[in-house]
Amino acid sequence: MGLTMLVATAQEESAFVFGRMSGITRYLYEHLPSYTIAGYVVFILVFALSALVYKLGFAKKLPLLQNIVIYTFLLIGCMVLTFLALFLPMVEGLLVAALILIVYKIRLKREKAEEQNEAGV
Repeated sequence: MGLTMLVATAQEESAFVFGRMSGITRYLYEHLPSYTIAGYVVFILVFALSALVYKLGFAKKLPLLQNIVIYTFLLIGCMVLTFLALFLPMVEGLLVAALILIVYKIRLKREKAEEQNEAGV
């Protein structure tokens, strides 16, 4: 009797945790073969999207060593963000930020090209 209650409690806790997870994270945890792999995939997603947002929005031309230091600290910070990504929509927010910055960069390039064409003509 005690074992069946323990199993039922564990299932209820799993359902409660999955119910509180954000969309993409929940999808990954439900569809990947193990929770360990899902955790690593979430970490890689958070790091890749954070690096993309940094590169699109904030990066300047820096020497290689300074870039290594910046991306190392970004990697360490993404470990914390990965824990937050379990219950907050971090991946979704980073996706939106990346899309906004991509659209901004495309429009900026178009405007610069139009200015050069007008100046050249």
